[in-house]
Amino acid sequence: MIDSLQSISTETAMERIARLQQEMQANGADGMLITQNIDLFYFTGSMQTGYAFVPASGDPVFYVKRSVERAMLETGIRVKELGAFRQFRQTLAGDYPELFSGGKCLRIAADLDVLPAQTYLKLAEWLAAGKGGCELVDGSASIRKLRMIKSEVEIERIEAAAQAVDEALTEALNELREGMSELAWMARIEYELRLRGHIGLMRMRGYNQEIATGMLISGAAAAMPTYFDGPAGGLGLGAASPQSVSRSLIKRNEPILLDIGCCIDGYIIDQTRTAVIGELPERLLFAYQTSEAIIRETEQQMAPGAVCSDLYVRALAQAATAGLADHFMGYGADQAKFLGHGIGLEIDEWPVLAKGFDMPLEAGMVIAVEPKFTFPGLGVVGIENSYCITNASSRPLTRTKEGIIQLP
Repeated sequence: MIDSLQSISTETAMERIARLQQEMQANGADGMLITQNIDLFYFTGSMQTGYAFVPASGDPVFYVKRSVERAMLETGIRVKELGAFRQFRQTLAGDYPELFSGGKCLRIAADLDVLPAQTYLKLAEWLAAGKGGCELVDGSASIRKLRMIKSEVEIERIEAAAQAVDEALTEALNELREGMSELAWMARIEYELRLRGHIGLMRMRGYNQEIATGMLISGAAAAMPTYFDGPAGGLGLGAASPQSVSRSLIKRNEPILLDIGCCIDGYIIDQTRTAVIGELPERLLFAYQTSEAIIRETEQQMAPGAVCSDLYVRALAQAATAGLADHFMGYGADQAKFLGHGIGLEIDEWPVLAKGFDMPLEAGMVIAVEPKFTFPGLGVVGIENSYCITNASSRPLTRTKEGIIQLP
């Protein structure tokens, strides 16, 4: 008999919930509905199908549709069967009579940035159908702010993913040959990653944004624009998968972009290296050297108190000074408007190093910094490292050696 499948201790889950309750109290929310898988995992340790309700004060309950038995093995907070969804307000009122019987209009927050519109409309209608009514408000910013600051355990898991990527890439590079297809070599990298515990997913929060284990793209295909919000595209395997690897063959003297991630115990590392069989054209070599100069400058500036948007503006200025502004983080209308992004359970977490994101850095944030240059007809070059913000500066989590990976 399995006694427990907990990967997040009850103590950790309750500490996170206590911080969420402080946010709710500061924002005047009476409770929070947590609906999305990753948010559920973060606050309960389980992502079984259901809804966690966290009152502004008091104990949370995880209402589960499927599987109740599995949820009980995975989380230390109270688990109850969800029952009829249409009766969810009555269920909540039975468990929280002091909250739902007061006659006032309740303000219930939820992760509305990821909640499907149809589910939102049903929840808004059914939660309001009672004494005093209910207003469903957006609490996603509170959740994302809390998740920005990583614990030591979370950082250790990201570092484990970084180690797995380094080992897998080292092994796979032994088999890289001219004439090998992007798809074949990516399969080799993924094989090595899976052996080291990669769960096979790289989760994203953004609507309709998807990513596989990474982007391995050679030559001009890397500069092919696509829907993905990043500086590289790739031909992909067709319109149903319009990014990353294709069946194209890797050629000599063209850049190979290795934007490879890994997810261990739910936590992600994101890194990029540039490789070439032979030599890079001089223009691309200069652009790559500029990307390293930008990441060195950004490293020096990343410390508690540094403003995210300022780091991005500084990188833009460096690219312009090098005469590469038109190629920085994409090309033309498809340029990505950021330098870096938070990582953790998802690959597109806060903070974002971009204009308008005027939040100061704090100790415990983990950020992937990825200065890259896109050249239509030639390809994409650049570097990406992930860093933990410490009490005084930043610490690299990426393990793979820097510099162009040059093969004979």
